[in-house]
Amino acid sequence: MSVKVLTANRLADGEVVWLGANGEWLEHIDGALIARHAEAVNALEEAGKSAIKSNLVIDVNVIDVEERGTDLFPVRLRERIRQLGPTIRLDLGKQAEKSKAA
Repeated sequence: MSVKVLTANRLADGEVVWLGANGEWLEHIDGALIARHAEAVNALEEAGKSAIKSNLVIDVNVIDVEERGTDLFPVRLRERIRQLGPTIRLDLGKQAEKSKAA
């Protein structure tokens, strides 16, 4: 089943971020606030508008993700690339962090 999360780019450095359950913008999709119904999606959209007005983020989007066990997996390829980083250099971006941790 597809659920939704809010993603954006942090204005200070352009880093891809996700709105966390604690209301903070997180650098990893783990811990993102999940919207499971229309009212929750509306709340995500309002949180995004507020963050834009506060000059915290830009390019705010509610995106579809799948829950796979305890992990969130973006449905669209564009969002998977944004989640992990460059597709050519696997030693850069967030995918490099994950391989170092393993």
